Amino acid sequence: MKMLDLYPAGTRLELGSVTFTADDIIRFAEKFDPQPFHVDAEAAKAYVFGALCASGWHTCANWMKSFITFWGKESDRLHADGIAPPKLGPSPGFAELQWLKPVFVGHTITYFMTPLESRNVKGRLHYILNSALSEGVNQHGETVLRFRSQMIEFFPDEEQPA
Repeated sequence: MKMLDLYPAGTRLELGSVTFTADDIIRFAEKFDPQPFHVDAEAAKAYVFGALCASGWHTCANWMKSFITFWGKESDRLHADGIAPPKLGPSPGFAELQWLKPVFVGHTITYFMTPLESRNVKGRLHYILNSALSEGVNQHGETVLRFRSQMIEFFPDEEQPA
């Protein structure tokens, strides 16, 4: 079954939620984005956000983690219902990444993906390229993260799209 057959364009899928703790924000930032407002709560007070906040890359990484967890559960559900889940491959990229609001300590971000469209791609292998709107929304209903994502969907040889 194809991704857009399961989830028609415009269907908003809730992927999961993550609560950001000070320890998690600092641990991620020390490794990947060591700016003062991500690694030092006292220093962060003097910066534009006024408090320790998560790296935008941290919010993106948690979107991905939430998607992988969601897709694992969905695949199990589909198998249990006798449906072969789509075989998703890597993403060739994303576009229009926006970090719209800071994510502070204690914020809970709920992640979403809304399928938008798909198209067949022919080459050495035939596959479908799916695009979706990906978002993170805080506990106040404010969108903090938005981007357009793409994912490749593969088919067994006997099911190659026309």
